[in-house]
Amino acid sequence: MSTVSDYFGSNVFDDRVMRAILPAGVYASLRKTIDEGTELDIGVANAVADAMKNWAVTKGATHFTHWFQPLTGITAEKHESFIAPSPDGSVIMEFSGKELIKGEPDASSFPSGGLRATFEARGYTAWDPTSYAFIKGRTLCIPTAFCSYGGHALDKKTPLLRSMEVLNRQALRILRLFGNKTTKRVVSSVGSEQEYFLITKEMYDQRPDLRFTGRTLFGAKPPKGQELDDHYFGAIKPGVAAFMEDLNDELWKLGILAKTEHNEVAPAQHELAPIYTTTNVATDQNQLTMEIMQKVAAKHGLVCLLHEKPFAGVNGSGKHNNWSIATSEGQNLLSPGETPYENAQFLLFLCAVIKAVDDYQDLLRISVATAGNDHRLGANEAPPAVISIFVGDELNAVLEAIENDTPYQGAERMQMKLGVDVLPKFNRDTTDRNRTSPFAFTGNKFEFRMLGSSNSIACANIMLNSAVAESLRIYADCLEQAEDFKMALHDMIKKTIRDHRRIIFNGNGYDDSWIGEATEKRGLLNYRTTADCMPHLLDEKNVRMLTALGVFTVDELRSRRDIMLENYCKTVTIEANTMVNMVHKRIAPAITRFTADIAKQAAEKKALFPELACGYETELVTKLSALTDSISEKADALEAALTGLQKAADIMEESALIRDTVVPAMAELRIPCDRAELLTAKSYWPFPTYGDILFSVK
Repeated sequence: MSTVSDYFGSNVFDDRVMRAILPAGVYASLRKTIDEGTELDIGVANAVADAMKNWAVTKGATHFTHWFQPLTGITAEKHESFIAPSPDGSVIMEFSGKELIKGEPDASSFPSGGLRATFEARGYTAWDPTSYAFIKGRTLCIPTAFCSYGGHALDKKTPLLRSMEVLNRQALRILRLFGNKTTKRVVSSVGSEQEYFLITKEMYDQRPDLRFTGRTLFGAKPPKGQELDDHYFGAIKPGVAAFMEDLNDELWKLGILAKTEHNEVAPAQHELAPIYTTTNVATDQNQLTMEIMQKVAAKHGLVCLLHEKPFAGVNGSGKHNNWSIATSEGQNLLSPGETPYENAQFLLFLCAVIKAVDDYQDLLRISVATAGNDHRLGANEAPPAVISIFVGDELNAVLEAIENDTPYQGAERMQMKLGVDVLPKFNRDTTDRNRTSPFAFTGNKFEFRMLGSSNSIACANIMLNSAVAESLRIYADCLEQAEDFKMALHDMIKKTIRDHRRIIFNGNGYDDSWIGEATEKRGLLNYRTTADCMPHLLDEKNVRMLTALGVFTVDELRSRRDIMLENYCKTVTIEANTMVNMVHKRIAPAITRFTADIAKQAAEKKALFPELACGYETELVTKLSALTDSISEKADALEAALTGLQKAADIMEESALIRDTVVPAMAELRIPCDRAELLTAKSYWPFPTYGDILFSVK
């Protein structure tokens, strides 16, 4: 019986494979490109392509594809076979360096936000050698960047790689100031925890809202939800365990370091967490993870829901982005060590993050903005839409001592006393965790908790890398000119703490009073919806920073604003049309039919037994009739709001109308429908209820 170590990464053209089958000179040249960002030689590309093809064919691959991440939020692939005609009528298997390096997919139907006209179809995919190729099914998948004929980035990977490069350059400047002359590269690393729901395919197929939108648009609260907290970390059901086992196998074959799995808070909700890796690789692997989750679920008669809020009234699903930066030698630059007060290099990098998050709160909020995540942020399972940083008691005390020029006493390492001699003794951490913070320091990394479960992690990390790089650039510009480095360093750290203390909050982010304090006293931003925040992508300070660093062009930024707003508008419009359709075709007829049958029963009862009262039936008919009228009225209001969208002059105005008219009308329509569900006999109600769905997996 094979073990995980026997087949881990078996479908990946990783370093082990390259070192074993590539000529030594080719391997060394490719390794230099990967590690140091040097230009790739075409001769090396040809050798790599031939070896890659031979390896893939031995594993049953017949096709290759340039696997990329367009601005749709999912991945794309166009398959080409390896076959080429031979003079004798047979075929040979070919794959050249040119085919490896560049592909030409039709770019006309991908979102561009005005970067090109519809008739301008040519696009290019370019091999990302820092992310390993892999086999999926019978296809060799080559991770690539995607750009237009005019050179504009049409994907999420290109600006992500740019942001990683600029972070590397600015971080190296800082390290040189501290005397580090050997580090060749600084990389950001990410571990992305993925939450999701599992329901049965049978339940899914009976819910048009789930099929069309990924979430339930109607549904009354079940008698039991998550109130008892009995699902969180509970025993995993056999059906879910079987799914997780197969999912792990598939992920491990692809070299994805799936590490932790458990039940989440809501019924039917679960989580998978990997070991962290380089940010662009982590981004590729998270996209693969979401795809494979859905495929494996289908094999088990299940459906994996990745929407941020598939069920109202229970926890939604997020994706916690654990971000850090490290040198090519493996030194974590956000590790405080045993004496953080004396670790000036750590404190400067910490301050760079604090400054970045405060200066570019809006960009971080924009990076997680989707119609689905609007339902989740600010609810009691996710951080509020206000950005703040949790640093913990020990680091907060360090920062206060520096800011006030007072001695730092140091945190006492207390031993946990559990009152049972046989239990092991261990030191308590110097600070607790804060699950309510959007951006929390967790020992040697920051956990950005605002991402929605369906989000690509690329967007958040582009903005995070860029903002931190900008802080480091400002620091380096100043410190490189300083006459007294140590004094200038001390003053810079102190100034950062003083200027950006408002962003540090170690309290309860769920407390209603915090939002008032954050916005009114501290002046922090509170963009509740996608329509609120997305226009600020083009604020002057944001455009200036992102273009100066070379992460985006102005045109690329404008295109992304428009694409994200278009996606928001289309998503909500599909949801609203689905609601209207479900009401008119299924919900209203079901309530009317049940009401008529109850009225008929009341009449028959009265005819047979005149002396008996029909109070229950009469009251029920009255309630249902009133709800039917309300449903009809509110459905008309929603349709009117949808019609009103035609008046919008542009996507900005349309998104504002969606936020102000359509979304409230949807909420209003749902109320009487959910009330009617509770009064209508189960045999009449046209859809599985929350109780049916959330407890369907055995």
